[in-house]
Amino acid sequence: MSEPDKPLLLIQARNLITNLALPAFLTDPDGALLFFNDAAAAQLGRPFEEVGRLPREEWAREFGPYDDDGRPLAADELPLGRALLEGRPAQGRFRARLDGELREVEVSALPLLEPGYFEGALLAFWPVEDAATTTG
Repeated sequence: MSEPDKPLLLIQARNLITNLALPAFLTDPDGALLFFNDAAAAQLGRPFEEVGRLPREEWAREFGPYDDDGRPLAADELPLGRALLEGRPAQGRFRARLDGELREVEVSALPLLEPGYFEGALLAFWPVEDAATTTG
């Protein structure tokens, strides 16, 4: 989808997460990866320009979600799946592959809604041990 064809909400969401220090992803209504910011790239060990847009199954296979034993989890029960299916914010924890290692992350997923139209979701995440050290 070229920039002029993108709904305004997706353009605004991309601009927002580009300027966040918190790692964040942007997906379409099917959960396909549209973009992630530099903070997410630092956690993943790869820039978005190298990864590019990916279908939901492919980026889930590469980055997670995983259980404690490294097995893939059903995404519909996790924050992104709930935000996409239910159209409401969701939060949770699971393991993700960050810079080659499985680490526990906290994830918040926010649906992107226009009146009468569903645009996708914005996900913000942070490693759990990092959150513990910054909050006291």
